[in-house]
Amino acid sequence: MSTADLIAGSAPIIDAAAFERLRARRHTSPDDVATVLAARTRRPLVRDDGRLFIVAADHPARGALGVGDDPIAMADRYDLLQRLALALSRPGVDGVLGTPDIIEDLALLGALDDKIAVGSMNRGGLRGAVFEMDDRYTGYDVDAMVHDGVDAAKLLVRVNLEDAGTARTLEATAHAVTAAARARLPILLEPFMSRWSDGRIVNDLTTDAVIQSVAIASGLGASSAYTWLKLPVVPEMERVMAATTLPTLLLGGDTDAAPEETFASWEAALALPGVHGLVVGRTLLYPKDGDVGRAVDIAASLVHGR
Repeated sequence: MSTADLIAGSAPIIDAAAFERLRARRHTSPDDVATVLAARTRRPLVRDDGRLFIVAADHPARGALGVGDDPIAMADRYDLLQRLALALSRPGVDGVLGTPDIIEDLALLGALDDKIAVGSMNRGGLRGAVFEMDDRYTGYDVDAMVHDGVDAAKLLVRVNLEDAGTARTLEATAHAVTAAARARLPILLEPFMSRWSDGRIVNDLTTDAVIQSVAIASGLGASSAYTWLKLPVVPEMERVMAATTLPTLLLGGDTDAAPEETFASWEAALALPGVHGLVVGRTLLYPKDGDVGRAVDIAASLVHGR
């Protein structure tokens, strides 16, 4: 699906001149990144109804460019930025989750005013690598996020009981949670029980496995005061939410389910106590029918009731 197809009958959100300015600033004026981030209009993490709808775009930094049957769907950065700008322009979208390159591109394009910026931290466990479970912190750190005015942090916590790389990842994660709490920076933990299968990492999405991952992640760090959870929607989601008192957002993932089935599962889970919104990326940015605006609007209505 080309960028021109994103909004039927409308011009792209970002025009060629804006992209030219972006390239020029990155080429000749790198200090503009810090200037723009410092000047952007910020907002509270939660307001009004206390719900959050965040669009996720941190997948490329892990080498995970595929969506559905297209292994390089997210490879075109200009197309991805168009999709993100469109999503951020829709009512009810509170912000974006990304690595520094994504956050800085959007800031330079003027797309982050009055939006939540969530910084992605550990992207070193590259998809398909033999060291995938040694998920080092190669993106944002807490000091950088505080300095740049990033509103919250996010990290992935995959626990593989048969891979020693998990121990290093858990230790680094605990340090990150502790640092975020000391800086009073909200931090989203996305936990999974994972395993190797035919040379690739597979996340266990059974209810009991998700509950176990929640228990492990919730205890990481010297304080959980600023810890949130980012969890998949699985069967018996009420049992999952009974396993934690931490505020929780639901993740989307890349699913083969029909859109109506996916939206229905989100709606049911959003009604549970402790669930405060969605963090979804590929499902909405690359919908099967190509209509990004419609997919985003449906998700926004589920979160905020608009």
